[in-house]
Amino acid sequence: MCFHLFGARGQFERDLIQERTRAGLAAAGEKIERARGIIAKGLTVREAAIRLKVGKTALYEALRG
Repeated sequence: MCFHLFGARGQFERDLIQERTRAGLAAAGEKIERARGIIAKGLTVREAAIRLKVGKTALYEALRG
C-alpha cells in the first residue's frame, strides 16, 4: 500500500510538471509574438527585451527559431 501511495504521488507530481511546462511554453510564445510586434514598430531587439523583461540573448534565439 505504501508503494502505491508513493507511485500515485509521483504520477501527480509528473502531471503538475507537464501542466506547468505547457503553460510556460504558451506564455513564451505570446512573448515572442509581442516582441515581433515591438520590433516591427521600429524598436531594437535590446529595447524589446527590456520591455518584455527577458534576456536579449534569449530573445535573439527565440526570434531566430
